[in-house]
Amino acid sequence: MFMKKNNTTVILVESALMIALSVVLDFFKLWQMPFGGTVTCGMVPLVLLSFHQGPKWGIGAAFTHSLLQMLMRFDAPPAKTFGAFAVVILLDYVIAFTVVGAASVFGKPFRNRSVSVAVGTCAVCLIRLLCSFLSGVTVWTEYTPEGWAVWQYSLTYNALYMIPQTILTVVLAVVLMAVIDRYEGRKAKTI
Repeated sequence: MFMKKNNTTVILVESALMIALSVVLDFFKLWQMPFGGTVTCGMVPLVLLSFHQGPKWGIGAAFTHSLLQMLMRFDAPPAKTFGAFAVVILLDYVIAFTVVGAASVFGKPFRNRSVSVAVGTCAVCLIRLLCSFLSGVTVWTEYTPEGWAVWQYSLTYNALYMIPQTILTVVLAVVLMAVIDRYEGRKAKTI
């Protein structure tokens, strides 16, 4: 019983550190779009936590991170109704950032650890892109330039930052997870 409680405490501390690291890394923007959307290293600690401690801890930490993102970076959306406002909160913050903690779920079918981390990270980044796209076509439509279809503009705008974000996150997560596995004496080839 004591060991389990002690282990839980260690994982809780690791989760808190990964949340804090994500918040700090989000302040160092490598690229920022004019109406929101940035390329940072902030997703990496949450992806690593998901693979290191499992999806339960990853999702919990990522949900906490999503609330912190909302508190620190919330831009008033052009929402004309409460429903539209709720859509922005859910799609741009809560779902988009919470799903990052589920990376290990999507990577689980792959026995090779590097492939597992890469696929899981790509999957959660794709879901994040989908969330931003849906938010763009439902709420942020007034920013669509003349001559563009709303869906086309939303997909293009959000892909412009999510593709580099995905590449950066995948590369860093794969490299750092291999380092963690080596440090802990795990075989990097299989999970």
